[in-house]
Amino acid sequence: ADMKETDNAENQAKAQLESIQGMVKAMEDGEEWEGLDPEKAIQEDPLEISIRADWHTPGDEADVDLEYKILLCTGGPACRIIGGLDQWKQPDSVTLEYQDWGTPWTDLYTTSEEDDALLTYARHFYFGG
Repeated sequence: ADMKETDNAENQAKAQLESIQGMVKAMEDGEEWEGLDPEKAIQEDPLEISIRADWHTPGDEADVDLEYKILLCTGGPACRIIGGLDQWKQPDSVTLEYQDWGTPWTDLYTTSEEDDALLTYARHFYFGG
């Protein structure tokens, strides 16, 4: 993969981040987002939501380390949010990753302010609990 492809994937991730920040801000300000109810826009935004647990002893689920994944877009480039879930199955960490054809998932550098928006977005989804 050349630099241009990587930039393409990174730019896609930045575009996703911008729209997530826009939706979250609109929701917090009680305004519409691009003519839509931001809560509804957030709910309908991802392609797929999934969680996984690390290997653990059957029945020993109390402190199992769960991870969540929110797939935002797929193909080349693809973007997703991943992170950990706390004991109430609420996201407590967040990383935005991007990938292009034949390249590994790469973290997008985000500020703590951007992380807050991503976390607010991620907490909108139901992961069980």
